[in-house]
Amino acid sequence: QVQVVESGGGLMQAGGSLRLSCAVSGSIFSIMRMGWYRQAPGKQRELVARIRSSGSTYYADSVKGRFTISRDNAKNTVYLQMNSLKPEDTSVYYCNAFQDWNEYWGQGTQVTVSS
Repeated sequence: QVQVVESGGGLMQAGGSLRLSCAVSGSIFSIMRMGWYRQAPGKQRELVARIRSSGSTYYADSVKGRFTISRDNAKNTVYLQMNSLKPEDTSVYYCNAFQDWNEYWGQGTQVTVSS
């Protein structure tokens, strides 16, 4: 059974930084495609960043140059380093693991950025 657990959210002032972590168990992490999504109240869930098993990355335009996704296969963990945070980054952030047409979600972690 695959488990996905996020951590690292919190309250931060605009311009600050936070790092989210996502630990995965129950599968072969190194071959999984990992992603961070976010969902603000009243809005659809959107893809923020994604990293493939090869290490190639994708970023939404709204976070390019500010957020960095990385993975540590030895620790079965993916990270999202968020710098220069803006109030519009306020959302619940979800970690997603994708493998063999199955996807798994974490419970989400709240990130709140005050102006």
